Amino acid sequence: MGSIIQQVIEIDIRGQICPTTLLTALKAINSHKQELQNGAVKLTFKTSNRDAIITIPDAATNMGYGINVTKEADYYLIIVDDGK
Repeated sequence: MGSIIQQVIEIDIRGQICPTTLLTALKAINSHKQELQNGAVKLTFKTSNRDAIITIPDAATNMGYGINVTKEADYYLIIVDDGK
């Protein structure tokens, strides 16, 4: 059985504030919609904006995607995938 290689696209939005963080995330999600839905791509967002760990996951969840948020040393990591 062959394994599917999932591409990880990292977007660094540290230093940006809302609504720019959300708009940047939505643009990336929409531009990779097909790849996200079929599991070929996973998006990761690095952010220093605490509001973004609420707004981005809420928007992506409402769009049907899976979300994982972790606190790193000096930023938050938001992962958006197909949710499977």
